[in-house]
Amino acid sequence: MSNISTLAVIEDGAIIGKNVTIAAFCHISSETTIGEGTSIAQGACIYGKTTIGKNNKIFSHAVLGSIPQDLKFHGEDVELIIGDNNTIREFTLFNPGTEGGGRKTVIGNNNLFMGYVHLGHDVIIGNNCILANAATLAGHVELGNHVVVGGMTPIHQFIHIGDYAMIGGASALSQDIPPYCLAEGNRANLRGLNLTGLRRQLSREDINALKSAYKDLFESGKPLKETATQIVETSENKYVKKLCNFVLATKRGIPFERKNI
Repeated sequence: MSNISTLAVIEDGAIIGKNVTIAAFCHISSETTIGEGTSIAQGACIYGKTTIGKNNKIFSHAVLGSIPQDLKFHGEDVELIIGDNNTIREFTLFNPGTEGGGRKTVIGNNNLFMGYVHLGHDVIIGNNCILANAATLAGHVELGNHVVVGGMTPIHQFIHIGDYAMIGGASALSQDIPPYCLAEGNRANLRGLNLTGLRRQLSREDINALKSAYKDLFESGKPLKETATQIVETSENKYVKKLCNFVLATKRGIPFERKNI
C-alpha cells in the first residue's frame, strides 16, 4: 500500500505503483508513472511525461521532467525515462528530450546523482554511474556504465564518455573521454587510465593490455586514428578493442597532450 501525503498534489491520470511514498508539498503531473517502492521526499516536483522505475529515492526539491532549457523547444511531445534503484538528491534538475535529439532523456539503473546535479535535454546515462554535487551536463551528453563525474564539473553538449571513465572534480570537459580513462583539468585532458575503477572489475591481464594500448594511443606520438586502427586489427582483447573503437568513432575528438616523435 502506498503512503501518499494529503498535502501532495497529484493530478488525475498519474499512475502510482505499489508501496510508493510521496511526501507533503510534492507535485506529480497527470502523465507521470511512478514504479513500485519509489519514495519522493517533500517538495519534489515531477512534470510532463515522466516515467520513474522501481525503488528510486528522490529527495527534497528535485525537479524532474520540466521543459527543456532549449530555445528550439515549442511544446512538442517529449519524455524523461528513469530506470530502477537510482538515488536522486536535493535540488537536482532533469530535463526531458527534444525533437532534435530523439525526444527522450534516458537514465539507467543504480545511479547516484548528488545535490544540484543537472541533466540537460536528450542526455543518456547508463548504469552504476556517480555524478557528484553540481555536476552539470548539457544537452545530448551520453555517459556509459560505471562513469564517475566529480563535483562542480560542466560537460559540453554532445560529449560522449565511455564505460568506467572518471572525470576529476572542478574540471571542464569539451571533448569525448574514452572508456577506462581518467581526465581532469580546465580544459580537461587525459591523465591515464582509471586504475582505481578498473581494479574493481577487470583482471590484471586485461588492465595490462589496456595500459599497453593507452601508451600506444596517447603517449607514443603516433597518429591517433591510424594507431587505433592497427590495434583493433591485431588485438584480441575486447576491452582494448572497445577503447580503440571509441577513438575511431569520436566526433568531438579526444583531449590529450600530443607528443612529437
